[in-house]
Amino acid sequence: MVFSKLFKKPPSTEQRPPTPTEDAEPSSADPTAEELEEVPQEDWGVRAQRLIPGGASTGSKRPGKLFGDSADHPTHFLRASGCHVETLDGQQLVDCTMALGSVALGYAEPQLTRAVIESLANGSVSGLSPAIEVEVAAALCGAIPCAERVQFLKTGAEAMSAAVRIARTYTGRDVVIGCGYFGWHDWSSDAAGVPATAQQLFRRVPFDDVVALDRAVSGAGDRLAAIAIEPVIERLPSSEWIARARKLCDDSGAALIFDEIKTGFRIATGGYQQYADVTPDLAAFGKAMANGYPLAAVCGNAALMDAAEKTWISSTLASETGALTAAAAVLGWHERVDVCASLWSNGKDMRECVEAAIKASGMSGVAVEGIDPMWFLRFESPDVETAFLRAAVRHGVLLKRGAYNFAALAHDDDAIREIEAGASAAFVEIQEDDR
Repeated sequence: MVFSKLFKKPPSTEQRPPTPTEDAEPSSADPTAEELEEVPQEDWGVRAQRLIPGGASTGSKRPGKLFGDSADHPTHFLRASGCHVETLDGQQLVDCTMALGSVALGYAEPQLTRAVIESLANGSVSGLSPAIEVEVAAALCGAIPCAERVQFLKTGAEAMSAAVRIARTYTGRDVVIGCGYFGWHDWSSDAAGVPATAQQLFRRVPFDDVVALDRAVSGAGDRLAAIAIEPVIERLPSSEWIARARKLCDDSGAALIFDEIKTGFRIATGGYQQYADVTPDLAAFGKAMANGYPLAAVCGNAALMDAAEKTWISSTLASETGALTAAAAVLGWHERVDVCASLWSNGKDMRECVEAAIKASGMSGVAVEGIDPMWFLRFESPDVETAFLRAAVRHGVLLKRGAYNFAALAHDDDAIREIEAGASAAFVEIQEDDR
């Protein structure tokens, strides 16, 4: 396998990946905190609001989504290493969000970073496709149960849009039934600016609701092109729900599509389909597949994927070598080490330490829910959640509002202790403020 050539000294199965500080120095080209002192920390959010709609190009990183506002709270980072981020004023935060789940090994993982730098030295793109595109596609076909063909794109939203385009082309039908969040593209969105005609072709059903799924499929009739499912939404689905979706597609000739953007390379290398032994016709992967580098893939059985040649799905930078090399490195990790078992274990440690902090502080109205690799905090009061997230940052821990926190291999024992200490201090602080 080509991936073994990228790493001369692979770690043993009992060894965590080294943190970047062990053998990788920050680039001297990076601005230092001192160089940025002339712009106070709190002003970065203000400047961003003037220049970028919402203050951040990624919606979930907008100050309002993170903290309610940007005043006195970090909105930008200087560098990220392992499971820590350094803010512009030099504060070190343990990151439990891991870039919305796109990083599972750790930020700036040294071996992966070196491999990417070496690949970029040979050019990132050209008028021809890079050879590594074929190698990574072959490896994905070996790792993902449904994959007989693979096409690369840049984002999860692109990959899911491609899967739906392929399903519609293959079936000659137009209605899609869906459950989950599939990104911002028109086919599944009811946001402002999406034509009503596009919205009418997408029928949303509740998670794990067999009756609603049956009803939606019956309503779609012979226009049903696909059932698109995000298989894990806060919890694992019932086997009945997934089996019913599979049978309804088989009976109707529609395509079953799994959105594995968050679940792939996390709950299992091949995603939920490998974990549950249920094979969809098409699937979309991204996020942890390239450990934070911009890469996504639509994959599936050969008959459906070949329909991609009858329509048009293309992206100029889909096969740039940096992201493909990162994916090759990730696949190399998964070949040598049971990465996903470690993510389950580390996630269990993370959620248990937060549960311990809740118990020790006597905090009420909050619970830790979800599955170990993708857990979240559920607050009864949004105001208390806001107060806690702000306090947690002051005590060195970055947590996600209203959505998943993600485990990484870099969340070692020291990081777990930092999370527990920071969460505990934050819970105590907000209770004292209420007195």
